[in-house]
Amino acid sequence: MTKLMTGLSLVVPVLFLLSLTLGPAEVSAGDSLAALFSDDYGPLSLVMREIRLPRSVLAVLIGAGLGLAGAAMQGYLRNPLAEPGLIGVSSSAALGAVFAINTGLATGMALGLPIAALAGALIGVGLVLLLAGPQGGSITLILAGIAISAMAGALTSLVLNLSPNPFAANEIVFWMMGSLADRSMLHVWLVLPFVAVGAVILLRLGRGLDALTLGEDAAQSMGVNLNRLRLMLVFGTASVVGGATAIAGAIGFIGLVVPHILRPFVHGQPSRLLWVSALGGAVMLQLADIAVRVILPTRDLKLGVVTALVGAPLFLHLIYKTRKGQG
Repeated sequence: MTKLMTGLSLVVPVLFLLSLTLGPAEVSAGDSLAALFSDDYGPLSLVMREIRLPRSVLAVLIGAGLGLAGAAMQGYLRNPLAEPGLIGVSSSAALGAVFAINTGLATGMALGLPIAALAGALIGVGLVLLLAGPQGGSITLILAGIAISAMAGALTSLVLNLSPNPFAANEIVFWMMGSLADRSMLHVWLVLPFVAVGAVILLRLGRGLDALTLGEDAAQSMGVNLNRLRLMLVFGTASVVGGATAIAGAIGFIGLVVPHILRPFVHGQPSRLLWVSALGGAVMLQLADIAVRVILPTRDLKLGVVTALVGAPLFLHLIYKTRKGQG
């Protein structure tokens, strides 16, 4: 566990520096980093501060948040196939963003799109909690999340179908693929409190999630308030995933694959998995964002496409190994 935490803690800053110094211009890493702190490099200083730095910071924040939320969700449901979008926050945030793009709010207001996406996420999680009820268990929560996710997805498809502006429809489709390109420090400051608050809430659930591995009855006998645990899980996940989706669009498989890969290294203990999944999510999303810029530098390859192309086969391989081990 200590070696894993140390290794991931070292990889994250290394990838962060690599992300900062990687770009289409043939500029040395030393000059790129120096331009970040000095105005003597002209346009390069502007590029480093307004383009590369926000993108690199967002990759760490969003990757860590999604990895953490995935580990918390899997720990609560005691199911390695669970993922953060299960409670419908991602779909609701996407619906809010689609509304902003289709109505012109995204073009008329600098932060109109992420604010509308955050509003959609808040409405979605409110409906999930309303449907699940104050005494609802994990199954009720899943069913409520699936229902809200399906409804939000249907409404998003309806907006795309009826959109009179083909350019808006095209922008909606590309936004839903996920990307960190063209983000500024304004986006960083907007998402930071949501990810930070959500991370603090989720990291405090470690003891309760550990107790849940023994079953709900055993957890209650150990003094765990399951209703409070569920409420904190939903709020924490909604804060992280809603903020991430609002800024970066739909980025899948981080919260699903990362905890699944790292679980054996912490012997399946949820409280430990929370920390390592946060670091692992930051590593995976940074690698994906670097790959986006390296594979097709002249094309706008979407980040969500890369995470899906890497995550889906990797997850299928993990399923195959699990079945083989059971056989």
